[in-house]
Amino acid sequence: MVVTSQPPAVKPHKVIGTRPVRPDGVDKVTGRALYGADISLPGMLVGKILRSPYAHARIRKIDTSAAEQLPGVRAVMTAADLPDPEKGMADVGEATASFHDLTRNVMAREKALYHGHAVAAVAATSAAIAEQALALIKVDYEPLPPVLSLAEAMREDAPLLHEHLRTNDLGTLSDKPSNIASHARFLKGDPAAGFAEAEVIVERTYTTTMVHQGYIEPHATVAHWNADGKLTIWTTTQAPFAIRDNVAVLLGVPVSRIRVIPTEIGGGFGGKLPPYLEPVAAVLSRKSGAPVKMTMSRAEELQASGPTSGSRTHVKIGAKRDGTIVAAEATLAYEAGAFPGSSVRFGALCMFAPYDIPNIQLDCYDVVVNKPKVAAYRAPGSPAAMFAGESALDELAEKLGMDPIELRLKNAAKVGTRMANGIPFQYPVGIVKLLEAIRDSDHWRAPLPPSSETRKVGRGLAMGFWPNAPLKSSCFATVNPDGSVTLVEGNPDIGGTRASLAMQLAETLGIPYEKVIPQVADTDTVGYNDATGGSRTTFTGGIAVYELGQDIKRQLIERARLLWQLSPEDEVVYEDGIIRGPNEGQRFTFDQLAAQIFKTGGPVVGRASVSPKHVGFAFACHVVDVAVDIETGKVDILRYTAAQDVGKAVHPSYVEGQIQGGVAQGIGWALNEEYYYDQEGRLANASLLDYRMPTALDLPLIETILIEEPHPPHPFGVRGVGEAPIVPPLAAVANAVSHALGHRFADLPISPRRIVETLYP
Repeated sequence: MVVTSQPPAVKPHKVIGTRPVRPDGVDKVTGRALYGADISLPGMLVGKILRSPYAHARIRKIDTSAAEQLPGVRAVMTAADLPDPEKGMADVGEATASFHDLTRNVMAREKALYHGHAVAAVAATSAAIAEQALALIKVDYEPLPPVLSLAEAMREDAPLLHEHLRTNDLGTLSDKPSNIASHARFLKGDPAAGFAEAEVIVERTYTTTMVHQGYIEPHATVAHWNADGKLTIWTTTQAPFAIRDNVAVLLGVPVSRIRVIPTEIGGGFGGKLPPYLEPVAAVLSRKSGAPVKMTMSRAEELQASGPTSGSRTHVKIGAKRDGTIVAAEATLAYEAGAFPGSSVRFGALCMFAPYDIPNIQLDCYDVVVNKPKVAAYRAPGSPAAMFAGESALDELAEKLGMDPIELRLKNAAKVGTRMANGIPFQYPVGIVKLLEAIRDSDHWRAPLPPSSETRKVGRGLAMGFWPNAPLKSSCFATVNPDGSVTLVEGNPDIGGTRASLAMQLAETLGIPYEKVIPQVADTDTVGYNDATGGSRTTFTGGIAVYELGQDIKRQLIERARLLWQLSPEDEVVYEDGIIRGPNEGQRFTFDQLAAQIFKTGGPVVGRASVSPKHVGFAFACHVVDVAVDIETGKVDILRYTAAQDVGKAVHPSYVEGQIQGGVAQGIGWALNEEYYYDQEGRLANASLLDYRMPTALDLPLIETILIEEPHPPHPFGVRGVGEAPIVPPLAAVANAVSHALGHRFADLPISPRRIVETLYP
């Protein structure tokens, strides 16, 4: 269902809001599209990585001599083959990391810091020989005690991962080494005074564990370091320009010598932003003189790519008897993995964003532990924080005896409300409309199925927020003589952005969607583009294609003026794909004028490069019904409805798909998914059989409600939509299970084991 707030006076769109077939669909469903592992070059070698069996160990020595002598082995590398950049920060999509840490995450140097950390690599003529060579590499480890939990890592006497790491405590650098990389704070109003006014207070601690993005296609890369010194990398990535720039620093090579060609991508969700295999394959190619292909196994994906943080959040929230929330506090600690850089500050920023709370204090701790370095995962940081905040709000509603929607409506943020960081909402956001849509939905009004002695039924509700990212986009387009337009852009297509950008260009030019031919280019072919991530591509890329459309319209007007022999002062108008002159009968369709462009000066090429400032915030509200089998602890999702303010749904089917996908991932996070480590820090469930993601059999049809509250700074009112849907499910499911069982679950996942252990202690 689509609910639009667009006033009737606004001219209706012809392309935006329709549901055309995606341009890359046939190639993908027929298997013709090329993914990372499909790339094959003459003389190509196979690269493999030796990984640490220890979660924490000093590396005394690595002896690769036996592996180098094995017939068929063409190159062997360790961290000694990589430069050691001491300064500078890397842009890894939705986060940053120091190059000092980034190179050590690609290949361990002084220490192995997590189970599966890369310590050496080989390139050989076959995968079997490469595996044999790995077995011949001798690594002299000094095992060290692993640090596996936030509580343990934050102790003053905890074993240290990095002897040089000092806490940046509210801007002051500590003089003692620590596993706490930073302590930051958001402060608004006077929380102590606010809590003094409170008549009802809820206070509780919530935890989540590390979870993986679960994309279907593993990381895959081919690198070819040509004899002329030019490095070409084919890779499955969300951020080809960031990969180019990071590899340049990690290898000490100018960016002008590196070309990154993004292949089709089988999912990413933020996990395919940092470099893992690319620098390794490049070094092996340089040493061997041949192209090298590397592909992660599923176990390597889980052990050594970037999951999202485990977290521990203590929440305190207070309200008056009438439901007015007067103060909120939270202390958030997030696992960063082996190197600093969790998304804890994003989590804190999102936590109470849907509400107008006058007094807030949020303390954020970024903590290193002996687990893989975390990466972005769809609305990074927000799901865990809002699980805590929305669970506490649900408990507050229970204590107040209020309907959970009415409590949220009473405190809903609006234009002018300032978030915890002091930034106000400058433009309309659909928070109230979301809550009203859920309140008025058939789902919320329908009675719950009855519970039985062994099967308890409950309903839960939660809000979600993600600020979205604008960043930079470039693109160009060529008008062809047959009236088509070739659009060249630089963002890998994960969620249908070829279609969403083509639709916005077609709308701008007033031509049919089928006339626009979108192409995803490599880093040598198009201007700089930031990553496909942060829900930015359809938003910022849409502004870019709108601007290049204006550029094309200006050029076509000049071409028409030339054909009609008009002066610059004569008015020529471009509207809905028709160019009209000032005199009777002066009229060209887009196709007619395109057919004459070679007679009027040659090709028409539009271009644009944008860096917008005013991004559209994304809010969501979800409701879910669950049934809990109290004998087995199994939770069934009976019904799920997700409402989201999408600004303007460019392609409603894709928007609905984004929402349904985010909900599916969030349900997995809530009920089953977790990184399970043994006492030695070894990941015990490094397979998709043991790491339990939801399948189609675990989910009902996820109903969607699209609220269209246009975002004014975008020419079509678009907001990013991909991140917010994963935020509410954790709390919504937890609130539903708590409603069903009458017990508040504060630790995720709420697995069958956890439910049974709770019910039968």
